[in-house]
Amino acid sequence: MAQDTLTIDSTKKNTVYLFSGLGVDERVFRNLDLHDYDTVHIRWIIPQKNEAIEEYAKRISQQIKTENPILIGLSFGGMMAIEVAKIIDTEKIILISSAKIKTEIPWYFRLAGTTRIHRVLPDFILTRSNAMLNWFFGVQSPEEKLLLKTILLESDPDFNRWGIDKIVTWRNTFIPGNLTHIHGTSDRILPFRYVESDFMIERGGHFMTLNKATEISVILKKLLN
Repeated sequence: MAQDTLTIDSTKKNTVYLFSGLGVDERVFRNLDLHDYDTVHIRWIIPQKNEAIEEYAKRISQQIKTENPILIGLSFGGMMAIEVAKIIDTEKIILISSAKIKTEIPWYFRLAGTTRIHRVLPDFILTRSNAMLNWFFGVQSPEEKLLLKTILLESDPDFNRWGIDKIVTWRNTFIPGNLTHIHGTSDRILPFRYVESDFMIERGGHFMTLNKATEISVILKKLLN
């Protein structure tokens, strides 16, 4: 059911709303071919103290100004897109390198959420690029490594800490009927073996919107048209 407070601009058509991943921003979408659509990058907002993901979704959904929007979510952004879809009616939801339900989050992340061990992680884990993070994200070229390093340095450690908590404690079991999932076989953060995807990107890693953008763009064109 659509949110009562949502402002609808019925004159705007073919708008795609993009949710980036945790610790990254709209630059991760820059290689995708979405020129046939008006693209709006959802901006992460500062979470309130102890804010639930459901309440955060209500606040961030206020950035959506079109009726029955198309949502594309990368990683944590895909999870947030699902939470938003519980609030407003959507035309399509497309997840990339993400998870639909709690069981697609690896068991060791969920265990961390149960034991709360993730709360003692130092802030630099998601703010400083290093060889381990490059390997986890699947970045390969010097350009990709530099981009990841730059984005992480500019990210908000408080938001990252809040987002990590929401990922490892996510309890969602709802799958929207209009959802499509694109996932890479070499994803090391959300491994392919734990998810049920509609489209498989061979050797695609968690950062594949950059280095597998051509393949993903072909799929997106089919889904959006």
